Parts: sequence; structure tokens; C-alpha cells
Amino acid sequence: MAKLEITLKKSFIGRTKKQIDTAKALGLRKPNQTVVKENNDAIKGMIRRIDFMLDVKEAN
Repeated sequence: MAKLEITLKKSFIGRTKKQIDTAKALGLRKPNQTVVKENNDAIKGMIRRIDFMLDVKEAN
């Protein structure tokens, strides 16, 4: 299955609790941190919720 590299580009300052909890559920704790996750529907839904805070690209 394909993998996604997800990078947190904006800080949590001024964000709602739901947005912060979603980022933490993805494994992102601080700006410019990158995680690699499987490309599935659950991850895509989390990315859509906070897409303005993230940089997402396909991993090799």
C-alpha cells in the first residue's frame, strides 16, 4: 500500500481542540515534524480536517 509523508507546517497556536487532537493522532507534535503513514481512508479524513496546516506528499 502507498505511504504518505505528512509534515506539520503551522503551529497549534490559535487552533481548536479538535484540530490539535487530530494532528496529535497523526503523530505530529511540533512544527516541521514529519511522519510517514499508510494511505487509507481514516488517514485521508484526518488530513482533510486539517489540510491547511499540513504538507502532504507521497513517500517512496
